Formats: sequence, C-alpha cells, structure tokens
Amino acid sequence: MQKEFRKSQKLMGNMFEITVVDESERIALKHIEAAVSEIVRIEKLLTTYSDDSQTNLINKNAGIKPINVDTEVFQLIERSLRISDITDGYFDISYGGIDKTFWNFDREMQQLPNPELVKEHLKLVNYKNILLNAENQTIFLKEKGMRIGFGGIGKGYAAEMAKRILQQRGVSSGVVNASGDLTTWGSQADGKPWTIGIADPDNAALPFSYMNITNTSVATSGNYEKFVVIDGKKYSHTINPKTGMPISGIKSVTIICPNAEIADAMATPVTIMGIDAAIGLVNQINHLECIIIDDQNKIHSSKNINFK
Repeated sequence: MQKEFRKSQKLMGNMFEITVVDESERIALKHIEAAVSEIVRIEKLLTTYSDDSQTNLINKNAGIKPINVDTEVFQLIERSLRISDITDGYFDISYGGIDKTFWNFDREMQQLPNPELVKEHLKLVNYKNILLNAENQTIFLKEKGMRIGFGGIGKGYAAEMAKRILQQRGVSSGVVNASGDLTTWGSQADGKPWTIGIADPDNAALPFSYMNITNTSVATSGNYEKFVVIDGKKYSHTINPKTGMPISGIKSVTIICPNAEIADAMATPVTIMGIDAAIGLVNQINHLECIIIDDQNKIHSSKNINFK
C-alpha cells in the first residue's frame, strides 16, 4: 500500500520539505536522507557564509585571478549568465555587491540607503564582468570588490538535484519544496495529481487558486514574506540589480515550468521588469508560465494560464 512520507528540515537558510511516495516508511526515510545530504553538499559548494566555499574563493579573488571550480559550479554559473542574457540583466548573480550592505530586511530599517552610495556599488553589478574560461574551467570576476551569490537560483538548483537523486533511487513520485520553490513528479499515493495552492498575498495561509500539477516546478516570490515600510511605502526584499533599489507595486509572482532551477531564477526578473515586459518575455519562452498579483490585487497571467 503506497503512502506519502514527509520530512521538513532547515537547509540553505530555508525550510525544505521533502515528500516521497513509498510502501515502507523505513525505505522512504532513507530516500529522504539521501536527498537531504545532496542539498547539504550543494549548500557547502555555493554558500557565501563559509570561507572555503567555491563561491567565496571566486569573490575573494575578484580583480586578482581566475579560480578553478568544479564542473557543477562552472555549469551553474554558465546557465545563470544565459538567464541574464535572456532577461536583459534583470537576473544577475553579481548583485552580491549591493545586497547586504544597504538592505537588511531582518532589521528595522528606518530610511532608504543613500542613492549615491548605492550607485557607487552598482558599478560592480554586471554579469558581463563574470569571465568564464571553459578550457581551464575557471571563473574570474573582472572588477575588484565584485561578488557573486546564488540567492536567486540556488534553492531551485538544489530542489532539482534532490529530485534527481530521488529518481535515481527509484522514487517514482514525490515533491521537493524549498520554501515556495517546489518541484513535483509522479502522483500522490492515491494516484491523483499533486495539488498546489497559489498563495493569496494578503493571507498566505489562504490560497486564492489551486493547480493540479505533475512533472512540473513552481516558484513563488512575494513581498509578503519580507519587506520594510518606509514613509508609508512598502518595499519588497527583491532588489532591482539595475537600480540597487527594492521594487514596489507587485505583491507576488508565481512561475510554472518543468525545471525548478529555471522557475526560481525567472521569479526575480519577472518581479522586477514591469508587468507588461515580464509577460511579454514569458510568452516567448516555451513551457514557461507566470501569474503576477499587483498591489491592487489585480491578477496578470501569461497566455496559457486558465484559472478554474
């Protein structure tokens, strides 16, 4: 008799929930453990919080010398730059230079940072200055002080890799949910498709719509999770890499596509680039859909989305 087994654990600074369908709890938990170790491995590789991660080595040697990295890190950076190209730089892993210095959404911020200072740091944000050498498998950040970070793509990548491990172990149905970035395959224990709720930004506990999905990934990015209010205006924790300022006007963005890494990465540019431009872009890309809720609670969606 197939049953669903779930386990939640804090990884990469986020709550991951892993669900597998199996007959035996003992075997299911072994599968989940393997998925967790894979996420832990990726976190060590990508984190900026530990001195010896490859990301930190790249950042420490910005403007100094190219750093040899694992194939996996090289390819992830390569894919990130491709997404930067497609999104006209609204997705940019070199945002690390402006990130924590000016915007700390965990603390009570009373005022906006000095725009002149932000401008100064923005010079360091440019994905075109991330130089890849495929032959030597090295990454070089051209300017001193440049920093890369995988905050916009790392969770989705980890979810995708955890799914791969589970599938290799013969798990035919499951869900890996990296706090809002989730990927599904197979079906629930009762044979029905997985059902996910699209959160209502004003009340995250009450979905405004449900979707049946399988072999699909969904990423949701909303300003209801982290934001600050300064002079009565709400600023979301999503920073526009071109201005260094947080965005306002959009409550939440949901991206639906087959791959969790792409869903995660596309959530940021779609949130930033303005509703019409974002939907125009999404409509040009096969197997990619989005739902945007603006500050007036108006719902905008790409052409293949039909609400039930």
